[in-house]
Amino acid sequence: MRHSLLIISFMICALPFYSNAQNSFEEFEKRTRQEYDTFLKQASDDYNSFQKKANEDYENFREKANDEYANFIKKTWKKYSASKTPTKQDQTPTPPQPYNNEPIKDRTTPINKYINSLPISIPRPSPIEPIKEQPQYNDSISFIFYGCNLNVRLGDSQKFVLPNISNSSILTAWKKLSSSQYNNAINDCLEIRDKYNLCDWAYLLMLKELANTFTAKGSNEATLLMAYIYSQSGYKMRLATNGSKLYMLYACNHTIYGSIYFYIDNTQFYPFEYNGNNLNICEGSFPNEQPLSFNMQQLPILSKTTSFGRELKSSKYTQAKATISVNTQLIDFYNTYPSSQIGDNFMTRWAIYANTPLSENAKNSLYPTLKKAIENVSQLEAADRILNFVQTAFDYKSDKNVWGEDRAFFPDETLYYPYSDCEDRSILFSRLIRDLLNLEVALVYYPGHMATAIHFTTDVKGDNFIHNGKKFVICDPTYINALVGASMPQFRGCKDISVILLD
Repeated sequence: MRHSLLIISFMICALPFYSNAQNSFEEFEKRTRQEYDTFLKQASDDYNSFQKKANEDYENFREKANDEYANFIKKTWKKYSASKTPTKQDQTPTPPQPYNNEPIKDRTTPINKYINSLPISIPRPSPIEPIKEQPQYNDSISFIFYGCNLNVRLGDSQKFVLPNISNSSILTAWKKLSSSQYNNAINDCLEIRDKYNLCDWAYLLMLKELANTFTAKGSNEATLLMAYIYSQSGYKMRLATNGSKLYMLYACNHTIYGSIYFYIDNTQFYPFEYNGNNLNICEGSFPNEQPLSFNMQQLPILSKTTSFGRELKSSKYTQAKATISVNTQLIDFYNTYPSSQIGDNFMTRWAIYANTPLSENAKNSLYPTLKKAIENVSQLEAADRILNFVQTAFDYKSDKNVWGEDRAFFPDETLYYPYSDCEDRSILFSRLIRDLLNLEVALVYYPGHMATAIHFTTDVKGDNFIHNGKKFVICDPTYINALVGASMPQFRGCKDISVILLD
């Protein structure tokens, strides 16, 4: 009883202390919460201030770059004379010949002209800084690009006029273009480029179509708009005039066959739709600008216009038979593609075509049949069946007789056009082997002839060469009915052979 009374007495005495402690804790908690809220608000304000400043810095950097370019427009443009690139190597082609059924033997040919592959692709050009959206400029125009209906935010308020091509007129128009009212249009163009997998060349053609739709087709205004968006997208370009018309030059590290170019700042610039000898060129540049590349790692997504079915079949393996359809919009696009090489490496010309994927249209109509034809057989047997398909399914004619000059085909083109030659068949065969068998392939160039070579994961006999310890066995798509490992007799032991390994 005494203990209970003591406890009760203690609790009664402690009540004021507990109450004070509780009040103190609540005050502490309230003060801490207020301080924390103040901290969060300050942190948020600091971040928003930083973000605002960063965005301003982005805009200011772009604005500064365009202002500096405008200063070059004001100056006297320098007169340049054009140079001419070499034409494609047109050698007398080796026509197809029948295989004489001789036994396959191991014969290794030493190769001195190895080229590992195409140079590694650099990242795609991009704006020097993010481009801020402008919600007040949302009027748009529509235009057609290879059957695709595209929209870009450009309206009447963004129209401009070049009364002439004097420096002052171009400068005035450039300053208008450099204002933020064109930001949305640039962002739309870049979004189209990414959404439709447009390679650099396709992107340039898309900008041309946009500019011709927004302004008068082929006008100086169209050229300036195309050049502006192209430059703001991160591409290296130069403006030029011939005294009466404005032109755009695009930088390219490829050598485009049979084209004129202007050598500026150690770079080849090619005029877009101009074939004269002299131009007055504005030498202004932009930070981090990049040249156009003709490498095409993805196919552009174009409207589908399917060709009539074409029946293709192997003469030896009847199950290798298919009715092929391709997208004619893609064929039309390929017709515009300039033929080029990188540096002094002429083999890169064919590698650009060979490394380009086959379209989904073509895959869907061809691959199921070929996969069925090669199922449950060895790598060697599968390669023999695919090789015979390419050897015998197509009619041969030289490019000279069909096109008047040498012209390589992308894989889809060989499936589309009625005639093909050795380089076209080698490009297509290399694509089929990589897609269906996942084996390494090389293009092999003899003077006047092209074949391929495969690195099998098992030992395969035949004419071959060794590279980095790997054996590549010759496969000739124009040596009719020849087996894997057989090269045309006239090329056995040939010393003048060039090889490029494909991706």
